[in-house]
Amino acid sequence: MSRISMFSAPFLLGFDAFEERVDRLSKAADGYPPYNIERVLEPEGQEMFRISIAVAGFSASELEVMTEDNQLVVRGRQKDDGRREYLHRGIAARQFQRSFLLADGMLIRDAVLKNGMLTITIVRPKPEKVARQIEIRSA
Repeated sequence: MSRISMFSAPFLLGFDAFEERVDRLSKAADGYPPYNIERVLEPEGQEMFRISIAVAGFSASELEVMTEDNQLVVRGRQKDDGRREYLHRGIAARQFQRSFLLADGMLIRDAVLKNGMLTITIVRPKPEKVARQIEIRSA
């Protein structure tokens, strides 16, 4: 049975890749690590988003923040230290990947690791109004 997409309307042209990304993100969503997303409006009208991800136990070298295909991807990889002998191990060395879909034009300002929180600042510049006259040619 085929599923009907909300992006299949005839006036939504070129959104098929966007739909694929949304499907991929929804399948990959789990609860680890927990995160917050804040929205801040700057005085000059620019919109800013702040993603805070709880990454206690990870060092900066064990974290990777990158953009690929209009997605912000955050990965964490911890390695077990074979020299340690645990009597009780309640904190697992765990890997994760968390993805966020970005709209066109979004810019990553920075990523800061402080006190076990990775904070990524994303900016949406105020869009310029662009109108363009399209020439009509005779066939």
